Amino acid sequence: MISPICLFVFSFIFSCSYASHVQDFCVADYAAPQGPAGYSCKDPAKVTVDDFVHSGLGVPANTSNRYKFGFTSAFSFNFSGLNGLGVSLGRTDVEVGGVVPIHSHPGATELVVIEEGSSIIGGFIASNNKVYQKPLNKGDTMVLPQGLYHFFVNQGKTPAIIYAAFSSESPTVQLLDTSLFKNGLASVIIAKTTLLDVAQVHKIKKLFGGTN
Repeated sequence: MISPICLFVFSFIFSCSYASHVQDFCVADYAAPQGPAGYSCKDPAKVTVDDFVHSGLGVPANTSNRYKFGFTSAFSFNFSGLNGLGVSLGRTDVEVGGVVPIHSHPGATELVVIEEGSSIIGGFIASNNKVYQKPLNKGDTMVLPQGLYHFFVNQGKTPAIIYAAFSSESPTVQLLDTSLFKNGLASVIIAKTTLLDVAQVHKIKKLFGGTN
């Protein structure tokens, strides 16, 4: 005899599986309140083909910053048709000598392809601290596992364009530099936990606009 708990689990799995196929899509309704699960669905009668088309990834991003890189997104907040589908795209432009600083996407795996450029060092750091890195050239693809710190360095002689696909319609990002130095956490705490001295922490915080 199947226990009540097993029946509940199977019923829950079935209901979730069914719910994911009740409708073809859930175009984001930006006018409705946003909940923990994301955007509400737009009335299907008001959905048009334009909700499933996004323009902008063909335009270079602004790279006027200390890292000499820029990012353009096609995420659910600006591409309503992606809502609920678990995928998104982005474009990264990296000038000669520029870098994409060490960062992670806690809730998404990233798959990149080099559209333009050569000798672009791409890599990630595994949880055992082993580094996986390799020079990438036009046409190369690299996968960056979910939640792991990763980076790119353009060591080539021409600007680079990197397209990225994410396993989330709204991936979050956490830059290591800004997490440490663009905040109000006491410099003495950062110094103790990073083995930097307080003067170094103050200097770097000044660059990023951190306090304390």
